[in-house]
Amino acid sequence: MPALKKAALAVTSAALLSAFAVTPASAAGGDDDAPKPPADMSQVGGAQLGRSGTQVNLLAGAPVLPKKLTGRSWMVSDAETGKVLAAHNAHWRLPPASTLKMLFADTLLEDPALLPKTREYTVKDEDLADLGEGSSLVGIKEDLSYTVHDLWLGVFLRSGNDAVHVLASMYGGVPKTVQAMQDRAVELQALDTHVVSPDGYDAPKQVSSAYDLSLFARDGLQNADFREYCSTADAQFPGEKKKGKKRETFGIQNTNRLLTGADGVEAYKGIAGVKNGYTTHAGNTFTGVAERNGKVLMVTVMHPSSDETHAVYKEAARLLDWGFAANGKVTAVGELVPPKSAVVGEGSDTEGAGKGAEADTPAGSKGEHAAGAAQAAAATDGSSGAGIALGVVGGVLVLLAGGVFLVNRRWPLPDLMRRRSRL
Repeated sequence: MPALKKAALAVTSAALLSAFAVTPASAAGGDDDAPKPPADMSQVGGAQLGRSGTQVNLLAGAPVLPKKLTGRSWMVSDAETGKVLAAHNAHWRLPPASTLKMLFADTLLEDPALLPKTREYTVKDEDLADLGEGSSLVGIKEDLSYTVHDLWLGVFLRSGNDAVHVLASMYGGVPKTVQAMQDRAVELQALDTHVVSPDGYDAPKQVSSAYDLSLFARDGLQNADFREYCSTADAQFPGEKKKGKKRETFGIQNTNRLLTGADGVEAYKGIAGVKNGYTTHAGNTFTGVAERNGKVLMVTVMHPSSDETHAVYKEAARLLDWGFAANGKVTAVGELVPPKSAVVGEGSDTEGAGKGAEADTPAGSKGEHAAGAAQAAAATDGSSGAGIALGVVGGVLVLLAGGVFLVNRRWPLPDLMRRRSRL
């Protein structure tokens, strides 16, 4: 066959694959009574992400998407470059459940001086007064003291709404916290999100999207404390305090089953967090990040309709498997935009995606940061050894579940974009 004809055939095949893959039925779930996505959704990150149904641009030789995908909304993306590999109703505004705690953590952990890890706080009755009925709890008791570090473990491992409300009280109260979270969402260009409760508990008009949850996770993972907490599998939590005796502790385990391998769900190799959730209106929600062969992918799944046990984790794992297999065999359907304040350098994949102020860092500091010596910072709060983090200049390795996860400290790639709060 002549070379020109072969080339034309390859292009045609790739186009057919792409056209087939964006058929909404490929991940519809088959429930005619289920809510339908709006016809017009946000186009933050790219026009294709604003379309309903499944969006993927397969090249020749690319694997097809998994068949058993029933989430109302999902997205798989490259955590480092921000390229979105495939998505399904990415900007559909849905109840987020406890995955909204990623935004809560990203907001409060932005300035560690506000709530230092070693600070102790004695819980008051009013701190726990407004917890929603049936809330997930870590077991905080009034009139007992806890460190900020303890409380964050309660937030991430047990998804404790009681820990969230105590931290919110320490921050200045729930209304102040909610406003700060909303402001943070705007800064991250997460415009599908409306915050009503800091813990993600069902509340009227409280919504987010698979796209926004991915932004929260990606930004949060730039923070060493966030990485530590979301990747810790097991820990000891303060319990009762009896006079004349050492305070008791009890074990808590992360409810992220892809992290722990609990309840019949196989732990995902290379997983490094991030957060799961469930409420009556949200169904199951999950955002996770994992590394394989030097590639770091992020997945978000919202409200799968499958009767399969632990469907949210299994669908997330299938999407991660597909994403790793499709590496280099798809063209992006959009991108995770940088925060508004990020300054995008020449050659960046996300150049022009966000408008930011000029960085106030000396011009020569890029090279100084990149050439600096490595600094180790290990944390072993998990009783199983999970959550061990090694900090290095220009990136952070999280060793977990047999995998090595790399997150760049400078946003999101060294020497391309930088943020004032990270320098």
